Amino acid sequence: MKSYFDYWLSFFLIFVLLPIITLIALSIKLTSKGPVVYWSKRVGTSNAIFKMPKFRTMYLATPAVASHLLKNPSQYLTPIGSFLRRTSLDEIPQLWSILLGDMSFVGPRPALFNQYNLIKLRTSKGIHHLVPGLTGWAQVNGRDDLSIAEKVNFDIEYLKKKSFYFDLKILCLTFIKIFRREGIQH
Repeated sequence: MKSYFDYWLSFFLIFVLLPIITLIALSIKLTSKGPVVYWSKRVGTSNAIFKMPKFRTMYLATPAVASHLLKNPSQYLTPIGSFLRRTSLDEIPQLWSILLGDMSFVGPRPALFNQYNLIKLRTSKGIHHLVPGLTGWAQVNGRDDLSIAEKVNFDIEYLKKKSFYFDLKILCLTFIKIFRREGIQH
C-alpha cells in the first residue's frame, strides 16, 4: 500500500507543482551557471547507490560532502540557494525518485555515498532495508542538529513503529517544521 500511495501522490504532486518547478528552474538558470538539478549519489535500500535529484543550491565547485560539514557553507550558496533551502523547495525534484521507487515520502533520509559512519551504523541496525524518505522521524526531531548516533536512534524507532498512520504523522510534522523553519540550516 505504501508504494502505491507514494507512486500516485508523487505523480499528482509533480503535475500540480509544475508551474512552481518551472519558476524555480528559470530562477536557478538566470542566477547561476550550471544545471538546474544536482544529482547526488545517495545510499538507498540495501545500500544500493542511486542518484537523487535536488534543485541546485550551490555552485558547481562545491565539495561533495554534507553541507553542515563545510567550513563556511554560505560561501557556496547560489543567489537563490539559501531561499530554496530555507523553504525546502530544493527537495521538490525528489518526487521523481519517489515516482521511480528509489525513495518514499517517509523513511530515513538517504545518506550521501561517503557518509561511511552513518551507513555502517544503519546497516548494523537493519535500517538499510528501509526505503529512504523525503522526510523521516529524525528530520522532524532535529534534522541537521542531530549527531549520527541520534539520527540512527530515531531511524530505529521509525523501523519499530512504522505504519501508514505514523507516516502521516511525520508528514504533518514535516510541514509544521518547514513552516516554522525549525532545524533547517542555511
